[in-house]
Amino acid sequence: MGLMFFPRGGSAHVTRALAGALPAHGWDVTLVSGSMDLPGRPGDAREFFAGIDVRPVDYAPALDAPDPLLASVPMHPSYEDRPGAPDRVFAGLDDATAEHLARAWSEVLAGAGAAHADVLHLHHLTPLHEAAARVAPDVPVVGHVHGTELLMLEAIADGPPEGWVHARAWARRMRAWARRCERLVLLSPGQRVRVQRLLGYPAERCVVIPNGFDPARFHAVAIDRMAHWREHLVDRPRGWAPGQEAGSVAYGQADLAAFASGPVLLYVGRFTAVKRLGLLIESYARARASFGVRAPLVVVGGFPGEWEGEHPLETIERTGACDVFLAGWHDHAELPAFLAACDVIVLPSVREQFGQVLVEGMACGLAPIAADAWGPRDIVADGVTGWLVAPDDGPALERALIEAVGDPGQRRRRAAAARADARRRFAWPSLAARLAAVYEAVRAPATMR
Repeated sequence: MGLMFFPRGGSAHVTRALAGALPAHGWDVTLVSGSMDLPGRPGDAREFFAGIDVRPVDYAPALDAPDPLLASVPMHPSYEDRPGAPDRVFAGLDDATAEHLARAWSEVLAGAGAAHADVLHLHHLTPLHEAAARVAPDVPVVGHVHGTELLMLEAIADGPPEGWVHARAWARRMRAWARRCERLVLLSPGQRVRVQRLLGYPAERCVVIPNGFDPARFHAVAIDRMAHWREHLVDRPRGWAPGQEAGSVAYGQADLAAFASGPVLLYVGRFTAVKRLGLLIESYARARASFGVRAPLVVVGGFPGEWEGEHPLETIERTGACDVFLAGWHDHAELPAFLAACDVIVLPSVREQFGQVLVEGMACGLAPIAADAWGPRDIVADGVTGWLVAPDDGPALERALIEAVGDPGQRRRRAAAARADARRRFAWPSLAARLAAVYEAVRAPATMR
């Protein structure tokens, strides 16, 4: 397996889960992955992929280079365009930088023995594909589209933003890399049309294998809720304000009495514009007046110092929202405890490629509320396993919040159905078995290599 990005986002969790589950289905995995080995920061591949045969590529030294993308071990680029970030957007990189990335990763793949593999499973469409074509031209490739690359390609198709001067060249590269894949793994059925349109990839070679959850970690359990919230919101707070470090904000304008009687609503994710966290806080502030009980909204996520648009604390202050708690960034391993202390998982994101936190919340017995678009549309059955609302529809989101809080019977029925559906469709062991079948279908006999 190959993952160019250092582990922090959703694709890293997918990579870890699949690499860990595949040996049970007869496939041994060697993983090459980017890594960011900085004390106190997430991204260390050896730590994140513990128990897996991982060959990390440390980007930390590249941060001190005049151009991190031209360092001897170059930093990975990004599908997002964030001014000042060391991982500049792919679409802004010239041919020389693209060649430097391909050469660097050719050395990494060669050192990991890629030419002797039965299958190469490459996550995302990155220069890893170019490197694989050079180092292991006869080894079949399974590509894995996680969706962020499609967002960049759609932005290019709509007319490249300013500064994306090499956008067309990268679109051509990504189409060529996709066509070389024997199969493309997609996260949801809705991605088929997008992949055909953007990459020209045939639908019959697409395989839908959604992201999943670890049933050994994500399941319904009872915990001391008040003790959990006291620890994470009062004793060891990680919430933060712009310009301040984690722990500067214990919680929003509320107190722990909010957790004493009613259900708890939970948002988990980054503080990016597409997540629509501001819309959620605004809708919650209006809906709260119609709650018959106090039902706090807990916000988990937002890596310190990283946000787009209005920071959620600023939204709380602008709207006067009460009972909104900022719990800060937490490792994925801590998430099951947060889910166990809540009743409803809310994801208003309008361009969510999948919606992993929905699946994990459902597996833990939470009822989901999500935008009726992209990945969540394929996860949540409106009226059966949760609530779907039109994207960017504040009043609809407000009504869903009111119903979820005000009708305990309906909330519990949908939560029970969600839990059963998640276990049936999204458990990693069964998903890994489906991926192993894909490998078997494409693997080339040794005599062909």
